[in-house]
Amino acid sequence: MEPSAFGVLAGQPDALAALPTQTRLWALIPCAGSGTRALPEGATAGGAKQYQPIAGQPLVLHTLAAFAGVARLAGTLVAVAPGDTFFERHAASPGIFAVACGGATRADTVLGGLQALAQRGAQDGDWVLVHDAARCLVTTAQIDALIDACRNDAVGGLLAHKLADTLKTASDGPGGVRVLATVDRSDKWLAQTPQMFRLGALRAALLQAGSTVTDEAGAMEAQGLRPRLVEGGAQNFKVTWPQDFALAEAVLAQRLHGATVQRFGGAAGEAAAGADTAVFFARPPL
Repeated sequence: MEPSAFGVLAGQPDALAALPTQTRLWALIPCAGSGTRALPEGATAGGAKQYQPIAGQPLVLHTLAAFAGVARLAGTLVAVAPGDTFFERHAASPGIFAVACGGATRADTVLGGLQALAQRGAQDGDWVLVHDAARCLVTTAQIDALIDACRNDAVGGLLAHKLADTLKTASDGPGGVRVLATVDRSDKWLAQTPQMFRLGALRAALLQAGSTVTDEAGAMEAQGLRPRLVEGGAQNFKVTWPQDFALAEAVLAQRLHGATVQRFGGAAGEAAAGADTAVFFARPPL
């Protein structure tokens, strides 16, 4: 098990320190999990789900293509597990960098990423957009909409999707899984990412919430704060189960995965001649 980032960061400055008048925006992509429950039949043995191919390229590169289109970001940090060499084999654009700061849990990894951003000059008052690597269908427009909605907010917020289906609670007993009750869905939302908060406030909230908190908004809520909900969309789902790969691939095929191809190279892993773009994909042998 990797050492917890909570002990490393316990002595960091208070999140309530004076905020600078000029703040920057950073993206942080936790990319250290194995995601074994999502692996489809025939997946690469021992490969994490974020590196499995989808629509012709590793899943995480589709995610990064959306962030590469957000001009306002000062940088995008990909928090990988120690020993992960994926990004050593895939040349990133200047604004995207991988750091081996992944921990045992998502919260550990996010805290390690916040520390790495601070070491690169990020300030407590800067905004950080934390996004699941496995939400590969997020769009640049959705990220920009979140920034527009939250940049002047006192707390911050997250993309979310209004619950459309009827919601049930259940019990599991000798007779199998049975419905206990139908829950009023009128005020229910599915939390998505990115989730956007100020670096110092998020660090303090995660330290207090502990390593088992499952998302950044939950840590902020534990501080008595109420993050803003910004409509995301049904397509911004997290690839979690094997069948999700087929659904994500169908959506990307419908979009013709243009953002990925334009920003990170074509089918041969090489940018079009004269294009102002980075080659993210490894070039295959001739």
